[in-house]
Amino acid sequence: MVKVIKEISVFFPTYNEEKNIRKVVSDAKKVLEEISQRWEIIIVEDGSKDKTPQIVDQIAKKDRRIRVIHHRPNRGYGGALKTGFSNAKYEWVAFSDSDGQFDFSEITKFISKQKETGADLILGIRRQRADPFIRKVFTFFWSKLLPRILLGLKVKDYSCGFKMIRRKVYQSVQPLVGEEKVTQIEMLTKAKRFGFEFAEVEVSHYPRKFGKQTGADLKVVFRSIRDLLKLWWQLK
Repeated sequence: MVKVIKEISVFFPTYNEEKNIRKVVSDAKKVLEEISQRWEIIIVEDGSKDKTPQIVDQIAKKDRRIRVIHHRPNRGYGGALKTGFSNAKYEWVAFSDSDGQFDFSEITKFISKQKETGADLILGIRRQRADPFIRKVFTFFWSKLLPRILLGLKVKDYSCGFKMIRRKVYQSVQPLVGEEKVTQIEMLTKAKRFGFEFAEVEVSHYPRKFGKQTGADLKVVFRSIRDLLKLWWQLK
């Protein structure tokens, strides 16, 4: 495969993924070795309670291009995103969930779309979302209703955990004060208002094989609603 991108940082927010993370990182490494001249993988280990911390440390010891950042205590998905972006060193930064529901080889779709459009943010759209019904309900609430109504954020799947973004976009939208689900909403809303260009690509989404999801936890949802209202008040 021809090298299609000069340099890229990739990070994986990771929480209790002891049965998934090794394969996810291995698959990503194989793809990056084929498509990029310079790359790095950052595992943001977000205070896992299982064996994930030990496993990711073992992975990083075998390749200097892979590193681990440990959170103690857990900072949530938004905190993991901020850590990943803040520690990335290359021009382009991609992130993907570490539960194995995405096929990282589809990063080539993001790269092709960027070259075609010149966009600064390339956002994944889950073609057929392979999640439980209740999680789909929460996603509809967050993706279709609140961000559009309150902030005018018109993207098809803002919460998709597979994106590729210029590092300067993250640097330009600081500070990001939202946590959990609101971190992405805040980043995208500010990026749009600052004039950065968006593009979207469809990606595959597969059922989770191991572990359980935490995004529909009611505590997370209520905190996110509170933070979203705060963000709306600040930006209106």
